[in-house]
Amino acid sequence: MTARLAGLLLACACVAAAIAAASAAEPARTSIVIYRCTDLYGRLTVQNDVPCPKNTRQEKQVVDAPAPIPAYQPIAIPEPAPPPPPPLPPTPPVAAEPAPPGPPPPLFQCSSPDGGQYFSEAREPEPRCVPLQVVGLDGSPQGAGGAACAIVRDSCTRIADADACEAWGHRLREAETAWRFGRRELASQHQAEFDRIRAIVDASTCGQRPADAGH
Repeated sequence: MTARLAGLLLACACVAAAIAAASAAEPARTSIVIYRCTDLYGRLTVQNDVPCPKNTRQEKQVVDAPAPIPAYQPIAIPEPAPPPPPPLPPTPPVAAEPAPPGPPPPLFQCSSPDGGQYFSEAREPEPRCVPLQVVGLDGSPQGAGGAACAIVRDSCTRIADADACEAWGHRLREAETAWRFGRRELASQHQAEFDRIRAIVDASTCGQRPADAGH
């Protein structure tokens, strides 16, 4: 091998390396060159990017290269969200235990100056004015020139706790008698008083007593 041939081969190798490096650095080509080659016998040869050989008729055509098919990318299917937890059943309300009944309110046994007896819820009932008969100078009531009354205060004593339920039951019966057998024009007033006393008895320990269970 002569020195000239060796130099030529080395130059070809350098050119090939430069072309390969340029091809690697450049982006992909977007067109294709098609060569149609017809030889002396009329045979047609079609080849890409390679010129026709000598002694052939060459037709060159540049066409756009098809876009490269993108690499397959699997579609990420999101996982379904977990179903929400079922709602908790409503917590039933806790029924408050009713407070145990207590003793009835104090009740007083009252006496009027004329000897009458009655029950009262007030320790000191309101004083009342009892009319007095006024006579004339001659002692005749027809000659009375006015009217007068005397202030009367009843005396009351609290009933012992052990006897309170019995006293309240007695008062309840009196109120019922006044409602059922009293004056008709006062029936609604007497009924309201009976219902009030009945509620007091029922809300106390007296409501469990058989003495007034029928009222």
